[in-house]
Amino acid sequence: MRILDPDAGVKTFEDLGLEGRNLELMKKAIDEPYGLILVTGPTGSGKSTTLYAVLQAINSDKINIISLEDPVEYFCEGVNQSQVRPEIGFDFASGLRSILRQDPDVIMVGEVRDEETAMLTIHSALTGHLVLSTLHTNDSLGVVPRLVDLKIQPYLIPATLSLALAQRLVRRLCPDCKKEIEAKGYLRDKIISEFNDIPLKARGGVKLGGQIRLWEPVGCPKCNRQGFSGRIGIFEAMEMTPEFGDIILKNLSETALGGEGKRQGLITMRQDGIIKALRGITTIEEVLKATEEEISTTLGDDAGG
Repeated sequence: MRILDPDAGVKTFEDLGLEGRNLELMKKAIDEPYGLILVTGPTGSGKSTTLYAVLQAINSDKINIISLEDPVEYFCEGVNQSQVRPEIGFDFASGLRSILRQDPDVIMVGEVRDEETAMLTIHSALTGHLVLSTLHTNDSLGVVPRLVDLKIQPYLIPATLSLALAQRLVRRLCPDCKKEIEAKGYLRDKIISEFNDIPLKARGGVKLGGQIRLWEPVGCPKCNRQGFSGRIGIFEAMEMTPEFGDIILKNLSETALGGEGKRQGLITMRQDGIIKALRGITTIEEVLKATEEEISTTLGDDAGG
């Protein structure tokens, strides 16, 4: 069961866990007058919350923002929000066609689910609108082949896609009872391997010494003996560049996209999570679990967990 608290308010980018390069790319994308911003991840990974944070950041009396949602999870003052109702024929595709007649500046489409919605979304971004939506892919680079799979012509993608942001949620350590430990064995080797691939300017001042310090949950009255308090996102952002555009048009493959992303300093979700784990925000186990790498109990014990 997913329970949302409307009274808690929409979070800022910093509250969500966006920082460094990822935050810069997001702010750059939402400052553009047109283009497509896609947030990707599995169900329950916080995609809608990120889109609401974008709406909050750009919301003003000077721009017309219209959304199509299923369901409307938070009510945003100043935003024209609509609930899709497929049972009466008002789905994302038909709603988007109606929205385009209302001269919007910004359009939020809850999810790109089918070929028709994908084409209308691309067309909206191509005709001078800033479009926000979500898509189901494993990472940010997977957005491009997924759009092609939805019958979007490759030449349209570089012209419309501004930013693809992949995300997952990890539990945030309780700041009052977390315990510092030393990483050993497998976890130490894994951290060193991943950390060495993180661009220097993306490390946020974190350095690895002879001893690698991590944190583990303990539990106290403030966190209801759980050791965790709330959740935070780990992110991976792909900004559309001329180099990515050339790959999409000439030699589209996830391997080529990955190589160019690394050259440009793309930070993977796992790397973003490792930085957060080294800063004591979450645990390394949470990060590896969220990025689809299970840890055995033995390995966890080896790390002092």
